[in-house]
Amino acid sequence: MKRIAISLIAALSLSGAAFAQSLPTVSGTVEKVDTAQGKITIDHGPIPNLNMDAMSMVFRAQDPALLKDVKAGDKVQFTADRVNGQISVTSIKKGK
Repeated sequence: MKRIAISLIAALSLSGAAFAQSLPTVSGTVEKVDTAQGKITIDHGPIPNLNMDAMSMVFRAQDPALLKDVKAGDKVQFTADRVNGQISVTSIKKGK
């Protein structure tokens, strides 16, 4: 019985990690980057995991280093999620 419980816990842990990595990629255009505050303004398409329509909004960067290679006007592909209660960009790359 103990072995089954351990296997179940391990499976649930792995499925949670896989879910975290499966955030939808969203297209957008960078409007402003504020590296001092760790924030980025993006005009973006819908973000399904946050139940958010297309709009322009300010996001906090989960890691401020994400902002070093992007500037206003860049087309980007990014993921966003709620991190510590704040909607945050969790990954970003220049794209189409």
